[in-house]
Amino acid sequence: MSTRIAVPKMYKLYIGGKFTRTESERYTSIKDAKTGKKICNISRASRKDVKNAVVAARTGYNTWSAKTGYERGQILYRLAEMLEGRKEQIAHEITLTTTNSKAQASKEVMKAIDRIIWYAGLADKYGQLIGTVNDVQNGYFNFSMAEPTGVVGILLPEEHPFLALISRMCAVITSGNSCIIIVSEKSPLPALTFSEIAATSDIPGGVINILTGSKKELIPHLASHMDVNAFDYAESNTAFKKEVMTACANNIKRFIYSAFKDKKDYYDDDKNENIMQVQSFTELKTVWHTMGM
Repeated sequence: MSTRIAVPKMYKLYIGGKFTRTESERYTSIKDAKTGKKICNISRASRKDVKNAVVAARTGYNTWSAKTGYERGQILYRLAEMLEGRKEQIAHEITLTTTNSKAQASKEVMKAIDRIIWYAGLADKYGQLIGTVNDVQNGYFNFSMAEPTGVVGILLPEEHPFLALISRMCAVITSGNSCIIIVSEKSPLPALTFSEIAATSDIPGGVINILTGSKKELIPHLASHMDVNAFDYAESNTAFKKEVMTACANNIKRFIYSAFKDKKDYYDDDKNENIMQVQSFTELKTVWHTMGM
């Protein structure tokens, strides 16, 4: 009896709520970090894929930002529920593509689930915490309220490929933004499996877009795109930082440097679960009203 040959999975890009092949038809093989054995193939995104992701993110933003904070919180909670059901698979993929032990991988996934729950609870409260009624001269009523920034690009670090993804994504989308995420080059599998979870959740298509491939190739196109409103630089490698800052300056794009010096910081709740993480991706709109006599 012949030995069966396993069929390696070909992971696609996640753009606009759909799984699409890269426009360039290129792919990269992912190998087991410990044995060097091939695990699967992943799509290698191109400049055209970045453009498609931005278009999808703009559509997703229009839908997501129109929802109430309560609705977004319920949807995020549902996302955590679905992730709970596939936590063992993601933990296994972390152990395959990193040097982490099974216990470390399991800890990372559980922390990620808890982090989504925290942001789900914050979704209908951050407005009251950030907004304020301002003390102005007599005869006027003045208040400030937070609104989402728009489309946000996120560059993830290589460390903690899944916890970093969830931490930065939640900080961005909780207030109503959409995002395009460039994930870890060495360990993209957890993010790609998460895209399958997101696709079957209640999150509207285009709110979360996940690109795999060469960071060096994708970063300039995402950072310089004129319809991207902010860029979250979470990459611990500062090699691309100056290039991204320069690209952001071309259309006065907001640049947020969220990288941690210590890779263990993603487990620090005080640094990751606070109102400032959401506030970084909001704009304050101030409204004046005359007071009736």
